Amino acid sequence: MNIMNRTTKFLTVAMMAVFAMTAMAGGSYKKKSKDIAKNDIVETAVSAGSFTTLVAAVKAAGLVDTLKGDGPFTVFAPTDEAFAKLPAGTLENLLKPENKDQLAAILTYHVVSGKVKAKDVVNLNSATTVQGSDVTIAVENGGVVLNGNSNVVTTDIGTSNGVIHVIDTVILPPSNS
Repeated sequence: MNIMNRTTKFLTVAMMAVFAMTAMAGGSYKKKSKDIAKNDIVETAVSAGSFTTLVAAVKAAGLVDTLKGDGPFTVFAPTDEAFAKLPAGTLENLLKPENKDQLAAILTYHVVSGKVKAKDVVNLNSATTVQGSDVTIAVENGGVVLNGNSNVVTTDIGTSNGVIHVIDTVILPPSNS
């Protein structure tokens, strides 16, 4: 799969996560759940309001069309707070046009092809991302942890082209990828 397809898949999933977090934060998730399934990943993320950094990154990486595609995709979507945990200057550097490929690789590392719901994720030790590298998955203290440091905080946010699982820390692909 080429990098554009990977990137598009990631963006779609990431956008779904954004919408879900906003809906959950507002306490009206059940009311909005029907709208979530009608919207693709990107539309879901934009509507959420808590994934503005992710949405900006998806746009900068040129992945919007991919994530609006048919899918299905599973996106492990970092919140704005997750991006804020990155070292100072990291995000600003990644958003520069000359770093578009690196940004796309990071974003597509948050996307898995197919629709992998929480009940399936807990039975996995790893998953191959659209970026091409595996992300490790562990069940610890009743929750799911990716790469040993990113907690899945909200699961199974449905979109028209996949599912979003919200995470609290940006995950980075192995440096040799």
